Amino acid sequence: MKTAKLTCLALIAVALAAAPALSRADDTTNAPAAAAAAPKKHGALPFHGKVAAVDPAAMTFTVGTMTISMTSATKISKNGQPGVFADITVGASVRGAYKKDDAGKLSATTIRIGEAKKSAPGTNAPPAQ
Repeated sequence: MKTAKLTCLALIAVALAAAPALSRADDTTNAPAAAAAAPKKHGALPFHGKVAAVDPAAMTFTVGTMTISMTSATKISKNGQPGVFADITVGASVRGAYKKDDAGKLSATTIRIGEAKKSAPGTNAPPAQ
């Protein structure tokens, strides 16, 4: 009889000891934070310079050491007007923005062909009130 009581008390003690661990396993409020969040991808990165090479077949051009490709979503302008890829020529001054994919490919989001317009002195002043 004594061993039956001890066995019963031992089982109750084990059940009480395990109950908090089991309830925590089901509790979503104690869940660890999601796996380390992937680094946030940056938006488009700027580029500017003279075009060193153009590959019309691959729809790419080279500025400095960067070979930048064009996509169907790339917006091109030349001297403030809509432009086309054929407007990009070797020696042309270009600027714009690109995105880099996971494979390292650079894809232009915007391309502006032509020299950046310099603002005239005094045009940066705020309007009179």
